[in-house]
Amino acid sequence: MNSPDPQLHHSLLGTYESRRKVHPKRIDGFFRRFKWLIMLVTLAIYYGTPWIRWDRGPYAPDQAVLVDLANRRFYMFNIEIWPHEFYFVAGLLIMAGIGLFLLTSMVGRAWCGYACPQTVWTDLFQHVDRFVDGDRNKRMRLDAAPWTAGKIARRLFKWTIYLVIAFWTGGAWIMYFADAPTLVREFWTLEAPFVAYATVGILTATTFIFGGFMREQVCIYMCPWPRIQTAMMDEKSLTVTYKDWRGEPRGSVKKAQKHPGEFGDCIDCNQCVAVCPTGWDIRKGPDISCITCGLCIDACDRVMDEVGRPRGLIDYLTLEDSEGEIRGQDHRPTWKKVLRPRSVLYFCVWAGIGLGLLFALSARTHTEISAAPDRNPPYMLMSDGEVRNNYTVKLRNMEARPREMRVGIEGLPGAVMWSDTMSGDDAARTIDLPVPADATQTVRLYVRAPQGTDAQDFSLSVVSLDEQAETDAVEVRFVTPGDE
Repeated sequence: MNSPDPQLHHSLLGTYESRRKVHPKRIDGFFRRFKWLIMLVTLAIYYGTPWIRWDRGPYAPDQAVLVDLANRRFYMFNIEIWPHEFYFVAGLLIMAGIGLFLLTSMVGRAWCGYACPQTVWTDLFQHVDRFVDGDRNKRMRLDAAPWTAGKIARRLFKWTIYLVIAFWTGGAWIMYFADAPTLVREFWTLEAPFVAYATVGILTATTFIFGGFMREQVCIYMCPWPRIQTAMMDEKSLTVTYKDWRGEPRGSVKKAQKHPGEFGDCIDCNQCVAVCPTGWDIRKGPDISCITCGLCIDACDRVMDEVGRPRGLIDYLTLEDSEGEIRGQDHRPTWKKVLRPRSVLYFCVWAGIGLGLLFALSARTHTEISAAPDRNPPYMLMSDGEVRNNYTVKLRNMEARPREMRVGIEGLPGAVMWSDTMSGDDAARTIDLPVPADATQTVRLYVRAPQGTDAQDFSLSVVSLDEQAETDAVEVRFVTPGDE
């Protein structure tokens, strides 16, 4: 076998770069506190929502948010979505997508910097690093140190915390698909379904690996959203910007004092790089590695305060305003940066879909009827000349209580009907049927028409016998021997 070309092998190796482990430094400031707030709120929502109770009456689950796969229902507080109403879920997903477009148009990659699950859990795991191993310098020294018993013990302790967080992350997820208190009891008594254990195992492993060890690699190499975002951004989009016209050439404070006017405001302290969760040097310019979390702004502002220079060397800025600042123009108000035609368009589309969903929710009825005629045979000719058709009728009661419903014939003169729980002698134009709470009742109906009735379309109607008196109807075909 021929050996591979050494030059080709070298060029392929040069295509890839080994991971340089990132050790973000602790920092305090506006953006750091804002990240704390978002992290705490999102984690509280994720872990706490399955435990919120919501009274829907004795016939429906009392979990506020529940994806009930067994009964094919989705509950969110007062809203209940049935399988045939999946367009509501599709509408919510479309709103989420357009919401990301709107957010990107207004404040750039703020989703990546603050609210993305990968960012939130990576931030949480980085705080665990600081709690166990100390701040940046201590962690770097520990990483470079040999594997002693102390280092192994510290690593095992930290990874155990990782594992506990990852386990509860996977455990919280499955609680959205079953009653949380019941599932927790069944899980720990080994009575839960196998799929529950498998799901928790998979999510525990992925959270442990992605949040604990891959971190910025997920953002830079695996996630497609940054590529989409960068394609959506333009010179009017807010992004974290290093003002090179003010900071360059770089020089220490001592150099600047010795050579007044020869150096910019950047003292080349590298604090902006030290605090970055992806290890990017913002002074190199915009890059997919920058998630625009703003921690470099906090670090730079603190350094500027210490050396007595104006804040804002690194700032949230649009490229358009950046060029204006070089020319000495005043900053535009923030609302002008945010409210631009593209953002307004996205918001109108987003709000329009939301209003449409709200209207559909408010206008929908909780009583429905559907019917399917028998195909074999399509009709039955009785001994007295009358014709009978059979139908499988489904009555849907979307209320969390049992209801009586009256099914009637509209059209088809002289016809009567009865159900499979009735005698044909009790046939009438209308019959009353009980329908359980939050359920679809399947009923077998027999419709009989007088001799000489022509084939024709007619309607089966339903009305709920309660104060709501909701109605619905479905058109069906009555088949006779003369129907071709």
